[in-house]
Amino acid sequence: MHSCIYISGNCRTLSKQLLRSGTAIGANVRVAQSAQSDKDFLSKLEIALKEERETEYWLEILIESELVDKSKFDSLLQETREIGKILVSSTRKVKEKINKLN
Repeated sequence: MHSCIYISGNCRTLSKQLLRSGTAIGANVRVAQSAQSDKDFLSKLEIALKEERETEYWLEILIESELVDKSKFDSLLQETREIGKILVSSTRKVKEKINKLN
C-alpha cells in the first residue's frame, strides 16, 4: 500500500499516516487474539476500529485531492470499509456477550 502512494514529497506525510493507521488495524486484531479477558479483547477491537476509521479518512483525502489514481484507491477504500463493518459487528457481539455475563 505504502509503495503505491509514494509518489512525491507532497504525498510523503499522507503515505506515512496511511501506512501507520492501515497496519495498526491488523496489529490490534492480532493483539486481541491474545487478550486476557473479553473486556481486553473488546478494547483491542475498538482500537482497531478507530484505526480503520483513520485509514478510511486518509484514503478519502488522497482520492479527493487527486494525489492518487482514483480507480486503484477506490478498491482500497471499499476494502477498508468492509473491514470496518466486520469490526463493528465483532465489537457488538463481544459487547452483547459481556452484558450477558454481567
